Parts: sequence; C-alpha cells; structure tokens
Amino acid sequence: MSATILTTENLNKSFGAVTAAREVSVAVPDGAVWSMIGSNGAGKTTFVNMVTGYIKPDTGRILFNGTDITKMSPRQITRLGIRRSFQIPQLCAELTMLENMLVSLSINRKHKPSYKRSARRPSQVDEAMDTLKRFRIENYHDRLMSELPAGVRKLLDIAMAISGTPRVMLLDEPTSGVAAEEKFPLMDLVMEALSKSNVTVMFVEHDMDIITRYSERVLAFYDGEIIANDAPDQVLSDKIVQQYITGTTK
Repeated sequence: MSATILTTENLNKSFGAVTAAREVSVAVPDGAVWSMIGSNGAGKTTFVNMVTGYIKPDTGRILFNGTDITKMSPRQITRLGIRRSFQIPQLCAELTMLENMLVSLSINRKHKPSYKRSARRPSQVDEAMDTLKRFRIENYHDRLMSELPAGVRKLLDIAMAISGTPRVMLLDEPTSGVAAEEKFPLMDLVMEALSKSNVTVMFVEHDMDIITRYSERVLAFYDGEIIANDAPDQVLSDKIVQQYITGTTK
C-alpha cells in the first residue's frame, strides 16, 4: 500500500456568507491519479488554491509528506514539490516558449532568472528542451505565446509546472478551451509525460469521459463539501452525484 503524500484535515473556508470549503478531509496516496468534479462554485478550485497556498483555510491543516504546509507561501510550497497548472494558462506573452520554460525552471530551482540569451545556463536550456520534448511541443520553442494554438499553450503551462522535481501536480481543467477532438490526444500526452516523473496527479475536470478514462479515484464536490470519494464508476453511479453534479443516470 502506497504511503500518503498529501493530507487535508477538516479544511474550512468562507468568503463572507459563502462557504467554499466545509470539513474537507482527504488522504492522497503517493503516485495516485485522482480527479475532482463538481459544478462551478462547488469548491474544487478553492481546494486546489488552499493546497497550493494561494488562499489560506480558516481552519484545518494541510500536510505534504508529513510536513505542515498550511501557512506556507505559494513559492515555498512550489519549491517543496507541489505544483499546479491553471484553467487559463499563466504565460508571459512577451517571451518565447523556451524563455517561459527557463523562467519557470529558475523559480523552481531557486536560481536567478536566466532566460535572456546572455545569462542562459546551457544545462538549464537542455533541461527545458527535454521537458518540452516530453510534451512534444519543442518545435514551438522560439515562438511567442500569441502564435501558439490553445492546446499547445495548455501543454506549455503544464510543462512549466513540472519543471524541476515535483512530487504532486494539481491540474485545473486541463482540457478546457480545447477542441473536443483534441481532448483525448492532449490528455494522453499529459498523462504520459507525468507518468515519467513518478508524480502524484489530481486534476479538475467537467468531461466525464476524461474522468473515467484517466483517473483511479474521484472526489465529487458540492456546496463546499466532498459528497463522494471512490472509484469513477462508483461515484458516477451515485444518485446524489447524479442529482447535484452530472444530471445523468446510469
């Protein structure tokens, strides 16, 4: 049985009268591939933001590999090995793909930014290009962000997050904004690349076909709570999940 790498204990978070998280407790095994489902405002992104330090829970604890990270900053948590991608890729439009990768790698490695040609370290360039090759987007390395297709920008955002030595990856809607016919090829690429890093994966997704194909376990969020936590078939056949999240019956 795999050791637990990420634990949340009774997380609560409110924004005024809105409860975004209510007693959220999970224990994620090292090397797992889990997904998160729920309607907009159900608490999925709040959970991701708390784990990655972008917002702090009102009460509760977050443990990473046994270390309490509840009060740490996003930068500290990133450098410990918890990384994330965003629903809307967070890229610097003025830089090329390779330059974006080098900035990310410098931050994750605790180095000074070295994306300018005069300051680039050959070893970092090689590492950045190797990561781009894993996602099969290296041919775009000298292109600006405005020149990249939506799917390529998604892959770059994830590639930037995985640079360095991550232990946990949280993906916020990796297939959103991607054409329907591109979703499975994109996720195939992502999961293949992540599997080579032996990283624990948790991803937010609205497409149930993606959920059932790529995740081992599903967390179903509703009104700030986890209402189901089980294998995909079990969660998607749950009558409460069907009523409040999927709107379907199996």
